[in-house]
Amino acid sequence: MTSAHPHYDRLLEAVHPLPPLRVAVVHPCTEVALQAALEAADLGLIEPVLIGPAAKIKAAATAGDVDLSRFTLHDAPHSHAAAEAAVALALRGEIDAMMKGSLHTDELMAAVVRREGGLRTARRISHCFVMDVPGHAQPLIISDAAINIAPTLEEKVDIVQNAIDLAHALRLPEVRVALLSSMETVNPKVPSTMDAAALCKMADRGQITGAQLDGPLAMDNAIDVDAARIKGIVSPVAGRANVLIVPDLDAGNMLAKSLSFLAHAYAAGVVLGAKVPIVLTSRADSRPARLASCAVAALLAEARRAGRIKAVG
Repeated sequence: MTSAHPHYDRLLEAVHPLPPLRVAVVHPCTEVALQAALEAADLGLIEPVLIGPAAKIKAAATAGDVDLSRFTLHDAPHSHAAAEAAVALALRGEIDAMMKGSLHTDELMAAVVRREGGLRTARRISHCFVMDVPGHAQPLIISDAAINIAPTLEEKVDIVQNAIDLAHALRLPEVRVALLSSMETVNPKVPSTMDAAALCKMADRGQITGAQLDGPLAMDNAIDVDAARIKGIVSPVAGRANVLIVPDLDAGNMLAKSLSFLAHAYAAGVVLGAKVPIVLTSRADSRPARLASCAVAALLAEARRAGRIKAVG
């Protein structure tokens, strides 16, 4: 029987030969958060390091019938302390990635982006979804749908470059970036079209590297060859994009959730631009989504080690 999610299957196959990723699981104080770490560990994807209030974590383990004996557990009094402890482990090189447990995203990210003692790099931090949409010939990377609310042109440069680096980590043979808008013509009254045009020219000048860019493109002519042909758009990206850069968080979030809940896509999410990959899991995430997110983080870490993508200081 043919799988409805072949890209997800190939993703897990690609990670299988790699050593488990040392992952700080931050504040896993619920059954769901612990189960996510356990499932990824059982598949050999990660080696979890649990950080949070020991009593709460043990209580969640008891409620979920989870054996903690094989996991390292660092006691931290509360969620803020757990986030700070995870960042400290990353700075010392004792973990390869971080994974959100049952704390709020802003609590975790506040420790990550802190100017002193955080995990900032020269890049803007951004989020990517890797979507496996049933019936679509290739996976789709969507950015940014979770962190940057209304990014400036300067911030979009890093958002695009982070997404390109992820595409190379995922070993996509060609990286084709569509800069999305509501239209495919440049219109000074629609800021997203102006940003798209500028980003394309920046790629022409070598300010963005590693991919072909085109935009502005509407969603239909970004991913559908016939739609691009009907509109008379001739480019190596139009109709064949595998990276979709959205104008703002609202557009990206609605696009990703529409694909997940209406098209039954699997979505793996990861934060880039920090010193280590960060997996932002949600209580609403399915088991495949959680496992795929860990796999994406593992491929990112492996690509950095192998030098296929440049480490950013």
